[in-house]
Amino acid sequence: MKTSPLAALTAILAALLVIGTAAPALAHDALKSSSPAKDATVESLDEVRLEFSGKVRMPFVIVRGDGDAQHESGKPEVDGAVVTQAVDGPLPDGRYTIAYRVVSSDGHPIEGEIPFRVKGAATPTPSTAESASAPAEPAPAASASSGAAPPASAGPPTPADAAASVPADEAADEVAADEGVTYPVWLIIVVGALIGIGIGFLLSARRRKP
Repeated sequence: MKTSPLAALTAILAALLVIGTAAPALAHDALKSSSPAKDATVESLDEVRLEFSGKVRMPFVIVRGDGDAQHESGKPEVDGAVVTQAVDGPLPDGRYTIAYRVVSSDGHPIEGEIPFRVKGAATPTPSTAESASAPAEPAPAASASSGAAPPASAGPPTPADAAASVPADEAADEVAADEGVTYPVWLIIVVGALIGIGIGFLLSARRRKP
């Protein structure tokens, strides 16, 4: 069976059309660029920037250093096809890895790792480090041997202050004088009864005398 050239051309065009329409459906979003780039060397890093070929959602980004220490700060932010992640810096010299995972617009997960290196990072000067670590000097306190008394509080003296300012000898004399002026009534009655009993004994003794 012979095939006409027109039929063969139509079959080829149909096959190309099917392949052309199926290719976009099979393609998924991918990472277009990153900052820092793969295997790049930077002096400092404030944030990581990832750009994809299409809109993405649910981003997850970490920045790992030596010993699996993580240096990201906060959560990543997404704006269409761009994801940014703040870095808790400054980062010291060393090798690092950016690990990311996002979900593309068609629901397909995209993940990967981007190694980079930090070299020539600024280090704090000794004077700055000493001033930051040195504790503040305490204010000099008045010593007990100096005899310096604390400042008196303003205002009129209270009765307690007036009583405290009276010398001990004068206070004792006043208490003794107060006690010598008046006696309790029961003491006078007891003394009178004893005197009466003594007089009675004397009278009875005289009567018994021959």
